[in-house]
Amino acid sequence: MASSRPELPQSFSKIRKVHIIGVCGTLMAPFAVHLKKRGLEVSGSDQNVYPPMSEVLAAAGVELFQPFSPENLKRAGSHVDLIVVGNVISASNPEMQAAAASGLPFASLPEVMERFLLPKTRNLVVAGTHGKTTTATLLAHVLKVCGKDPSYFFGGVSHDLPESFHVAGEKGCFVLEGDEYDTAYWDKVPKFNHYLPDDVILTSVEFDHADIYRDLEHVKEAFRGLVARVRPGGKIISCLDFPAVAEVTAGSKAPLLTYSANGARGARFEPRGVRLGADGAWFEVWDSGKKVDELRTALAGMHNVGNVLAVWILGRELELDPAKLREAMASYRGVKRRTEVRGEEGGVLVIDDFAHHPTAVRTTLLGLRSRYSGRKLITVFEPRSATSRRKVFQKDYVDALAASDQAFIATPYDQTRIGEEDRFSTADLVADLNASGTPASSFGIVEMGVEEVARAAKPGDLIAVLSNGGFGGFISKLIARLKAGS
Repeated sequence: MASSRPELPQSFSKIRKVHIIGVCGTLMAPFAVHLKKRGLEVSGSDQNVYPPMSEVLAAAGVELFQPFSPENLKRAGSHVDLIVVGNVISASNPEMQAAAASGLPFASLPEVMERFLLPKTRNLVVAGTHGKTTTATLLAHVLKVCGKDPSYFFGGVSHDLPESFHVAGEKGCFVLEGDEYDTAYWDKVPKFNHYLPDDVILTSVEFDHADIYRDLEHVKEAFRGLVARVRPGGKIISCLDFPAVAEVTAGSKAPLLTYSANGARGARFEPRGVRLGADGAWFEVWDSGKKVDELRTALAGMHNVGNVLAVWILGRELELDPAKLREAMASYRGVKRRTEVRGEEGGVLVIDDFAHHPTAVRTTLLGLRSRYSGRKLITVFEPRSATSRRKVFQKDYVDALAASDQAFIATPYDQTRIGEEDRFSTADLVADLNASGTPASSFGIVEMGVEEVARAAKPGDLIAVLSNGGFGGFISKLIARLKAGS
């Protein structure tokens, strides 16, 4: 397929109209908004449309068609110069088939980035199984506060930056969230293979994305590819809290700057004197056994202490002003759907979080415990990601959710394409949680779950809703129910 594709335009100056298939993706939507701001005509199509990306697209004036259909290309107009295709789009997608038959140039977003935007910039790639969005947005925020006017691109909505995709110019720093998910159906390699990395922050490496990776070794192979692509003069800031990180960086030609938030042996940088509280975290930065700085962050949890430390290390390597660097760390407010407060009704606080991998679930809940100590923690979890809908982490979720005082587990999102023997079981998780001492129950219909959770909640409680999708509007329905009272 790749060899038969029409040639791409030579430059952005040759492009007037772009159509995006799969436009509501967390990376595709910000890209669409960027194109609009460049003055291009932009349309897009998708079938799973929900906030915040749907709202972002509407505000930018991107014409949105749904569901996928060959007719969308006709609706987009006859003067489309480039079709950009999301990695969730398959070769059998009817709109994609029409695009391939149209003779129009089409490409993945990473290919577009590599071709048009990244050759001359200093590319700062934040990669890893966990923490990519938070760390990338923090890095972009730090550079901006320090007066560097960075370009940036990440798959989330920042509370500190006006957009998720910003191109400041052909040179300077470009912060990229480096996703290990594959690029396109015709290009089955990680997206970050196209990002021409100069410096890399590698936060973690664990097994995930069970729909495209066979096992942990397959995941490590992908990250070794990123390490091998670091351009001359670049560095890798690597977290030793995850053993696989040391394994994938072992053959690196680029210098390694190692760190740990949890006391891993051999780490050069570490936080000491950590204090976690309602306002975030305070800690000292130690380099090779010597105290070199003190930092404050509004983020909760030790995992975010690690994310902040990684950005501080890269900031120092970029020779940012130390006082401005500290100021930026303290002023960072985070990302939507990362321990985001959505509302408080009747004394019940509702938090929205994207966590779905068991490690992320556990660290998120522990972070909430440190920030909201004294509150009963009720967790609502929807198994929605490609991995969480499979049984690969069936038992791991028991330990992950044990940080809850009570848990409600939704029936997994669509499992029809997963063999019965490989499917995650809500019933088994609920039974295991109850047996281990964490009260748990299940629900299959969102409205029923809302009712059960609202009845269980009492003034002073905290409800953490964990899902990496729209979850049928669970949070907005829950807040409305709490507001209405019993």
